[in-house]
Amino acid sequence: MRTNILKRKLSLRLKRKRRIRAKISGIANCPRVSIFKSNRTIYAQAIEDVTSTTICQSSGKVLNLKANKEGAINLAKDLATKLKEKGIEEVVFDRNGYLYHGVIASFADALRENGIKL
Repeated sequence: MRTNILKRKLSLRLKRKRRIRAKISGIANCPRVSIFKSNRTIYAQAIEDVTSTTICQSSGKVLNLKANKEGAINLAKDLATKLKEKGIEEVVFDRNGYLYHGVIASFADALRENGIKL
């Protein structure tokens, strides 16, 4: 019973992910910022979709952050500084199928607070 619930949650997230990715794309001066969260940590990367390259990335595992709101805020600060070093001020936010709530929302808000326009 429990595995069916987890499979359904994952399939719904993947459906949302495909729906979102059909509408957004990142270019060199406005990359796509994608976030991934597991039960233990969170990861974020800025992707330029034309050449399929990662411009910069930030990992909660490297920074010893947990997958909670505080960890998301610190991860966003780290990613924002890396983006500013590359001269990028504006990005497209890809929530990767997750609902815009909790950790994902606090990550996006922290990016805005650190001077990155979403």
